Amino acid sequence: MLVLVAPGQGAQTPGFLTPWLELPGAADRVAAWSDAIGLDLAHYGTKAGADEIRDTAVAQPLLVAAGILSATALGDIAPGAVAGHSVGEITAAAFAGVLDDTAALSLVRKRGLAMAEAAAITATGMSALLGGDPEVSVAHLEKLGLTPANVNGAGQIVAAGTLEQLAALNEDKPEGVRKIVPLKVAGAFHTHHMAPAVDKLAEAARELTPADPKVPYVSNKDGKTVATGDEIVSRLVGQVANPVRWDLCMETFKELGVTALLEVCPGGTLTGLAKRALPGVKTLALKTPDDLDAARELIAAASDAAADAAGA
Repeated sequence: MLVLVAPGQGAQTPGFLTPWLELPGAADRVAAWSDAIGLDLAHYGTKAGADEIRDTAVAQPLLVAAGILSATALGDIAPGAVAGHSVGEITAAAFAGVLDDTAALSLVRKRGLAMAEAAAITATGMSALLGGDPEVSVAHLEKLGLTPANVNGAGQIVAAGTLEQLAALNEDKPEGVRKIVPLKVAGAFHTHHMAPAVDKLAEAARELTPADPKVPYVSNKDGKTVATGDEIVSRLVGQVANPVRWDLCMETFKELGVTALLEVCPGGTLTGLAKRALPGVKTLALKTPDDLDAARELIAAASDAAADAAGA
């Protein structure tokens, strides 16, 4: 069973969209999306520097556009489930047919602007903790006033809070944590610092007409599959100020019988987690169009295995 997943903010790198725009029709699609949301996605995905694409209002629509573009390049595929990490949940909603491409880009543009505005109120950020016992780390973070904003599994928790709190964490690591890595994000996402963005996103969501998902959609809120489009959109709104439970998403992948995991552009982060948390599952990250043939082979193998299992 194949799971199709989309990465979250911090996965972007300067110029990462460049090779994808060389695919037939890709530049025209991106230009149409850019016009629809009032943001030059091609410029930011090809020419902008690291600081420019670190801007939340830019990074989020850029990531969703890249995810949809790379998934479309695979052709007509039918994954056994879809999921996305943080903003990648909007990409996954497009995969599942809950939102059309333009609606997904419009929603993420408003999400990025609202979260950037909330982040500007207080200087905040996020850092990944590698290693250590999750319970020990969470207790330590709470003692420092930090929030475990992403519980990613595979020995990784992301702390979020003020820059002062993150500086204190660097000086006082939880027992067993081997490394702390600052993330390329511009705010303490999935914490109370994002509360002002929730109301604005809820207002934007009221303009949507979501469809029910065509494939199982696994939610960051609790790792559960969600059956209706209305509930998915409701969760997308609330998730802005609540922790991402990617660990629970991966547990659900196991329960669904995952055998292969494919991460859309700019892939790498979620496949890395899966390699550690889902042993035996084949993984592939779409980084450039050069990865498309290998991705199609992975999809075909998963489809054949599913057919064999159904006929057994």
